Amino acid sequence: MGSVNSYVTASGKRYRVRFRRPDGTQTDRRGFKTKRDAELFLSTVEISKAKGEFIDVAAATVRVSELGSAWIRDRQQVMKPSTFRSLESAWRIHVEPKWGRRPVSDLRHSDIQAWVSKMAISQSATNVLRSHGVLAGILDAAVRDRRISANPARGVLLPRKGTKPKAYLSHPQVELLAQVARESTMVRFLAYTGLRWGEAAGLRVRNCDLARRRVLVVDNAVMVGTTVVVGTPKSHKSRSVPIPAFLNSELERLTRGKPETAYLFGTGEAPVRLPNSKDGWFASAVRRAQKIDETFPRVTPHDLRHSAASLAVSAGANVKAVQRMLGHASAAMTLDVYSDLFDDDLDAVADRLDRARFDSNVGKMWAEGLSSE
Repeated sequence: MGSVNSYVTASGKRYRVRFRRPDGTQTDRRGFKTKRDAELFLSTVEISKAKGEFIDVAAATVRVSELGSAWIRDRQQVMKPSTFRSLESAWRIHVEPKWGRRPVSDLRHSDIQAWVSKMAISQSATNVLRSHGVLAGILDAAVRDRRISANPARGVLLPRKGTKPKAYLSHPQVELLAQVARESTMVRFLAYTGLRWGEAAGLRVRNCDLARRRVLVVDNAVMVGTTVVVGTPKSHKSRSVPIPAFLNSELERLTRGKPETAYLFGTGEAPVRLPNSKDGWFASAVRRAQKIDETFPRVTPHDLRHSAASLAVSAGANVKAVQRMLGHASAAMTLDVYSDLFDDDLDAVADRLDRARFDSNVGKMWAEGLSSE
């Protein structure tokens, strides 16, 4: 237990409470005008320690900038470079300028709600959600460290991310795009394997088993700013992806004369870079395709991944096969992302149930008719 002692000030008699923190270190709190107030405070301290809810007032004065810098630094060691870059940018541009100088104990739910609401006017939902997530993550750490009792960023009303309609290319549209593109093999490869751009760019000659018509996805070459960084795939797991037979001859041409360690696409010396979204070779090919076919949609390289899913489903692939091809963590994730592609499956289920009921009732009526004769 702690103790309560009096002392004299110019303003009169005051009381000091001495107590130990949960880690055993001693501290005190002074300035109580009555002994009763001091004893009540000591009681709340002892109860909070017993419940594991003790908050060190001194620890709660740490500024958000100090905790935030450590929080961001820790994530650099465990996150993919592209993901970390997004978080660090949100911290540097949106979170630290607003909250960095404030003690964590000074943040209020209503203040954070006002910040989110104001930011949503000028920023995309993605930026708002990411910035809020950074602040909430920092404050979660403060709660775990017993600097604050609750996270004021939790429960804030957040903007919803709009779902952008996916563009799916048909077989003829894929071929048209390939024919007018500088990198025709890359277009066909992405549209019929479902690999992400970085996964295709990270493929090496040794990852191609053309005899079995398989490519092994083990690396992911992504742009982080202006630099290509090679790491593991998004799921951190390698996977074997089948390739249609018609691609074999094109891939054989790409592997010819290259060592096993060379990259499959490009010169082989380095991963090919994602083309510029406005004036790169892919955007130029899309514009040429649109001049030939007025119905040709505006697509990005990532839309070829969506097209691969669509073409696989239309060819009869089930959700589990599509999940494995795309490298999703679960079939549920595939259904969430591409639920619209499986609408026909739902219709087919309803049709089969209808037919089964009809056949069952007809059979029953036929059997009853025979028994009555």
